[in-house]
Amino acid sequence: MALDDRIATPDAKRRYVRALFATIADRYDVITVALSCGRDRGWKRRVVALAAPSAGRRALDLATGTGDIAFALAARGASVVGLDITPRMIELARGKRDMAAADAPAFLVGDMLALPFPSASFDIVTTGYGLRNVPDLAAALDEIRRVLRPGGQFVSLDFNRPANGAVRAAYLAYLHVVGGALGWLLHRDPDTYRYIPASIRRYPGAGAVVAMLEARGFARATYHRVLGGLMAIHHATRS
Repeated sequence: MALDDRIATPDAKRRYVRALFATIADRYDVITVALSCGRDRGWKRRVVALAAPSAGRRALDLATGTGDIAFALAARGASVVGLDITPRMIELARGKRDMAAADAPAFLVGDMLALPFPSASFDIVTTGYGLRNVPDLAAALDEIRRVLRPGGQFVSLDFNRPANGAVRAAYLAYLHVVGGALGWLLHRDPDTYRYIPASIRRYPGAGAVVAMLEARGFARATYHRVLGGLMAIHHATRS
């Protein structure tokens, strides 16, 4: 079955993404560095700076992966929970954690579409590469708003879908070629990382995500262009 067909519906995308991230979990950190040409850590530092964590604040990092953003939030004094749908990602994140550290994040397996927390539980919600991968973006934003306290900050880093057709075509072609090569090299399956451009094609783009945030009760929703607009960091406040 063609890759586009495997993510054509919410249910199909849910099954595909779960299987994909279980496959790539042990190489996830290497791949994010490779595809970002080493800039990924700087982008995540910018996410944390926008979230402005501090002692006494509760933060939730969604699609936490191996925990980079969660650890950075905790280092700034926040009480942090990292959540990911892939059990192996959570195992790896826990393996990085210093259990004796007072600021160690808690990590758990969970679904962004059904967060296991009471309403208004967190001052901050972050995610790196999370929104593009959920099978129902609107439902994910509703859940994020639900668990945020009034005035709480939401910050998201993700690939963008450039509005300019020529730029978009070149960007997706680059990701298709590089992703295919990495997928074959690491997994003997070129479609493994060709999922990234396939998912970008179905992603509404940074401006449309801002409109969705505003429609779902977020205030001061905006996005910051990263890498000339090929990436974006969204920032919004629960009104």
